Amino acid sequence: MKKIVAIAAFLFALNTMVSAQTDVRFGFQVSPVFSWMTTDDNRINPSGTNLGLKLGMVGEFYFRENYAVSTGIGFGFNHGGTLQHDFGGSYWTRSGLGSALDTLPAGTNLKYSIQYVEIPLGLKLRTREFGYLRYFVEPGITIGFKSQARGTIQGRGVGDEAEKINIRKEVNSLNLSWGLGAGVEYSLSENTSLVGGLGFQIGFTDATDDNGVVFDDRRGNREEDSKGKVNGIIIRLGVMF
Repeated sequence: MKKIVAIAAFLFALNTMVSAQTDVRFGFQVSPVFSWMTTDDNRINPSGTNLGLKLGMVGEFYFRENYAVSTGIGFGFNHGGTLQHDFGGSYWTRSGLGSALDTLPAGTNLKYSIQYVEIPLGLKLRTREFGYLRYFVEPGITIGFKSQARGTIQGRGVGDEAEKINIRKEVNSLNLSWGLGAGVEYSLSENTSLVGGLGFQIGFTDATDDNGVVFDDRRGNREEDSKGKVNGIIIRLGVMF
């Protein structure tokens, strides 16, 4: 509930500032992303990163000369990461894995590759121009809607049939994250700038739709109910007009 209230307050503040905007800029980004996953279960651990990409349109609505509400729409490709399960079990049960993968041994790695349609909402704060340069910071949130998801199972006795599995049913449809970016704008002309920077995103909703069974040698078989979150480091590259 607190998360919903915080998001609603943030959106209300953005709407108030947009209503007072006096200048608008548009552009696009092609930004590499290194993403990984974490969980709230200490027996399920991060075990690899994904190299992905953010591709999309960006809009900046300036309500003062150096302060803007930023938003846009785009795609996040190959987000996710690899999770190692210390216990064996029956995982990804909705994906039709077949009898060979019905039960998996301890130490199995599950790799997620998720594509999202993303809507970022942020506040851009930039400096005045120094020569051809302006510096900025940009806190915000990102709303992601799952468009597709693929998975790979890696472990002892796992064959080629465990690659590129359709795991749409194993991933939740909505993913929310917050983040902070910083960087520089280089002016090519009065209205055109190159943008470069670095940022991070931290997921705060559960990205995984758990439905399996864990073969826990301490407590016996139990439901797999961990909360998996997607995080990322973004190398921001783009151009604004």
